[in-house]
Amino acid sequence: MKKTSVLRKAIMERRAVAVPGCHDAFSAKVIETCGFEAIQISGYGVAGSLLAKPDVGLVQMKDVLDITWNIVQAVNIPVMADADTGGGNAVNAAWITERLITMGAAGMNIEDQIFPKRCGHMAGKEVISAGEMAGKIRACAAARDRMDKEFIINARTDCFATMGLEEALRRCRLYAEAGADLVFIDAIKTKADIEKAVKALAPPLSVNLMDAVSGVKTELIPIPELAKMGVGRVSIPVASIMVMHKALRDFFTALKQSPTGTLPGQNQWLTTFEEYTEFVGLPEYTAMEKEYLPSERFDVKYRSASTPSGQTTK
Repeated sequence: MKKTSVLRKAIMERRAVAVPGCHDAFSAKVIETCGFEAIQISGYGVAGSLLAKPDVGLVQMKDVLDITWNIVQAVNIPVMADADTGGGNAVNAAWITERLITMGAAGMNIEDQIFPKRCGHMAGKEVISAGEMAGKIRACAAARDRMDKEFIINARTDCFATMGLEEALRRCRLYAEAGADLVFIDAIKTKADIEKAVKALAPPLSVNLMDAVSGVKTELIPIPELAKMGVGRVSIPVASIMVMHKALRDFFTALKQSPTGTLPGQNQWLTTFEEYTEFVGLPEYTAMEKEYLPSERFDVKYRSASTPSGQTTK
């Protein structure tokens, strides 16, 4: 089954499939090995890992596409890309959709913020008109229908904070009519709001629990309860970058404060060299070397510099 079909099936079952966010290929692979069915790319995490900057629209779309390619190649589970505002107008958004489908992404998030956008849980958000966003979704949906009808378009509205739930629901309905498969009300607050939204909307609703620890702006509801409501997807987008931040900070603080400059025997900080190299696939590459490289490693270098007759090449 295609990855797009796998993702679509999981979301349409409305069982609140958990889709954690990753910030690079390495974090994506970690999430996959922990047993999750699907993964999404966190724009918040990419801004932090790539630039050490906040998610305020500083990452270029080329970088987004390059990172998405790396992540898609690193894992076997479906990947949802983060298209932010679509890279511009409806024409730009359609082109981004084509690129994402071509590289093997299983779905994408696209939002109705103005550009430059910002993390949905930050203050100061503004949105474009619902009509303009609907046009972007129609363009994306046309690309999807032409290239892979199973590809998931998740339409996000950021209007809840300033316009309230009713306007968010109106926009979600409009975006679904334009061709969105999944809708997402960012920073929705309470369980009651989520229940109302699920009942009011025809397409599956995505709920964002941000870090899965505090929930940030959304009430932290157990995923089995969200499944009973009929939620389609639960995103946990920022945990990977924030876990990495804490782990690195704590380790290097301890290392700096150590009187010896080392931490002998404190194995709780890190995996072993063997565990890490196995995780990144060194055994497979070692096997390839044994199969394809000559027994004398430097023989390749010397042979490539000579012709069969022994005469050196230019």
